[in-house]
Amino acid sequence: MDKQTHTEPGDRHEIDVLHEIGERIAAADPLHTILKLVVEFVSTVVKCDSCFVYVMEGNELILRASKNPHAEVVDRLKLRMGQGITGWVAEHKKPVAIAHGAALDSRFQSFQELPEDRFEAFLSVPVLCRDNLVGVVNVQHREPHVHSPHEIRLISTVGFLVGPEIELARIEARRSTSFELSEARLLVETAKGILRHNLHIDDVKAEHILQTESRDRHKSMKDVAEAILLADEITRAHARGSPP
Repeated sequence: MDKQTHTEPGDRHEIDVLHEIGERIAAADPLHTILKLVVEFVSTVVKCDSCFVYVMEGNELILRASKNPHAEVVDRLKLRMGQGITGWVAEHKKPVAIAHGAALDSRFQSFQELPEDRFEAFLSVPVLCRDNLVGVVNVQHREPHVHSPHEIRLISTVGFLVGPEIELARIEARRSTSFELSEARLLVETAKGILRHNLHIDDVKAEHILQTESRDRHKSMKDVAEAILLADEITRAHARGSPP
């Protein structure tokens, strides 16, 4: 007779949530939606009191999702590579599991915004994509807790799933920023051309006018340039429509 494989209820739930995360990724859901699912999954399988997901952006780790409500720090709290236990994990691409006395670890750094820093147990797992660090998942417990190899493997598995999605989001963000910078440069150069033509000045003086207006009006160079272009368009439209 063939042997039947019995799946425990907890195992079925783990598979179901992993499957849902995969579905969300395949459906191209927003990254923050996927990260919330990651927090839900990790919090369920590890039975933790706190779960944070940091995303590597530039040279900093930014807190992007949390089990506990932290509206004041999510999307704002930033860590440098090597800063605290989380920064160490990011720098070395290795998990760290501390069963008790996490605050006594020499790598520990406290953040006043996070009461979880007073918790006893701490697990931090890197999220990788093709061996590149893209994020870190942190798990914390109020009471001492020994993190099993199974728990660490499950979190790593989630990391394998979402790592490429995080990397894709980072690439798209860089492209968007690059496009915005190129667009802003084009607007500024066009505005400088209008100033040179209308005021009969050279490029240096046109640049100086834009910088002065930007500083005095507390507007970006792009905003000032757009205003100049709009004024020029209005002037040209009225000139075309006026009688000879």
